[in-house]
Amino acid sequence: MAVLRGLGAAPLLPHTGDDPPVTIPRDPAREAAERELSRPMYHENDPSLFQRALNRFWGWVDDLFSAASGATPGGALGLVVIVLAVVLVLGALWWRLGTPHRAAASSPALFDDRPRSAAEHRAAAEAHAAQGHWNQALQERMRAVVRALEERALLDPRPGRTADEAAAEAGRTLPSHTDRLRAAAHAFDDVTYGGRTADEAAYLRLAELDHDLQRTKPVLTSTAHTTPSNSSQGDAE
Repeated sequence: MAVLRGLGAAPLLPHTGDDPPVTIPRDPAREAAERELSRPMYHENDPSLFQRALNRFWGWVDDLFSAASGATPGGALGLVVIVLAVVLVLGALWWRLGTPHRAAASSPALFDDRPRSAAEHRAAAEAHAAQGHWNQALQERMRAVVRALEERALLDPRPGRTADEAAAEAGRTLPSHTDRLRAAAHAFDDVTYGGRTADEAAYLRLAELDHDLQRTKPVLTSTAHTTPSNSSQGDAE
């Protein structure tokens, strides 16, 4: 058996140092290594797909930050200062302008296509206020204010009029309420087109303005012009 084992193994395991070593071609060796490394036992501790994506993202952020800090005066500190300044400016704009739900080239019309009386707008406003819907309540109360001025002939009924235009026109005949009318129009625009949220206090201010306007007598332009001449005639007599 020893002789047979020796004879059979001789061609595979040469004993002389003069024979060349056994070599494997490059491609089969690479394929064998890939098959070996693809076995699950070698990948048990590999990061998940999400972790690899997250690592790639943070690597991209780090590269971007490094490139930006290298191009910014003051390095990383200067970049941090610039970022904070931009954040502060954006925060100030957000606080001042509100959420930009939609942008309009001009202020849309105050009323919709279906005309209603001032009493109807007031009733709708009170119904919304009773339910705590302050945005809708404020909108309807502003419409009631403008419609009441139209019903008293202090404003000419005009389709397409905006809240700002109505406040400016009404302020000419009701000068004692000019500032409050402008503030009411601004609140209406903020709620309707600026994405702001009204509260009970804002609605109550507008309701108080509505009541005050109903009791206020207008300043007629013709009276203002004729009063000095009448006084002069009285003095002359």
